[in-house]
Amino acid sequence: MAPSGKLIAVAVVAVVALLVIYAIYTTASEPGCVTSSTPASFTVNGKTYAFTYVASCEPQREAGLMDKQVTNETTMLFAFPYSSAWSFWMQNTNTSLDMIWINSTGGTGRVVYLALGTEPYSTSVITPTASANYVIEAKAGFASENGIRVGTDVLFG
Repeated sequence: MAPSGKLIAVAVVAVVALLVIYAIYTTASEPGCVTSSTPASFTVNGKTYAFTYVASCEPQREAGLMDKQVTNETTMLFAFPYSSAWSFWMQNTNTSLDMIWINSTGGTGRVVYLALGTEPYSTSVITPTASANYVIEAKAGFASENGIRVGTDVLFG
């Protein structure tokens, strides 16, 4: 094999190795959908709510509340493997929602961004201005009814 052929072979092996490492890392960071460490409820301003739905892996997060019946009692937790400015959209979501971005360490978090009364069926992307590792969706009006604003503390259980 010519020297340039060896260099190409080494480069191909290096790229394949990096892809394998990436696949292992992303699989390890999201071992499955709901995990035992994913919260089942949250408490805000003294009121506790159980999550109706939990999305802790990519297929669940992509589906979100699309094509689901949302009531005043519906709450959905989006759990992410790390904090970032996670964007959302309302495609095929049949009602206006409040979206609450929360940055959490352990079982305690703080609201860092809100999108209130989002437009149903919109394809517009909603991008927060702060990083979070959890997002809660609830029917529009939930945040106001519960005194939730940027800076509000949230406990996860």
